[in-house]
Amino acid sequence: VQLQASGGGLLQAGGSLRLSCAFSGRTFSNYGMGWFRQAPGKEREFVAAISRSGGSTRYAESVKGRFTISRDNAKNTVYLQMNKLNPEDTAVYYCAADPSSSWYSTGYRLYEYRYWGQGTQVTVSS
Repeated sequence: VQLQASGGGLLQAGGSLRLSCAFSGRTFSNYGMGWFRQAPGKEREFVAAISRSGGSTRYAESVKGRFTISRDNAKNTVYLQMNKLNPEDTAVYYCAADPSSSWYSTGYRLYEYRYWGQGTQVTVSS
């Protein structure tokens, strides 16, 4: 499995950004997908997850109502739409794939995800 995240950038507080993660190497719909982030000096943390079906999602409290995770199983891609960004959202964002996910489950623990992308930097200025 290979994951390629893209879409990061530098923007001002209040702005929006959409991250994409292209999946290859296996059957995409067999994997639950998640987004995590890591700010400088901090541990990697859960942001959002989506089930294999796309019908179930889960969000960290800090992003709930601002971020939306989605997937297109025909395009082998998972997205993270980020709105109302603030400086606390500054981090490297990683997409990850969970091979043991059930059709409707959404994992939020790092160890549930076996495959990781290289990360994309998001920087939000005040």
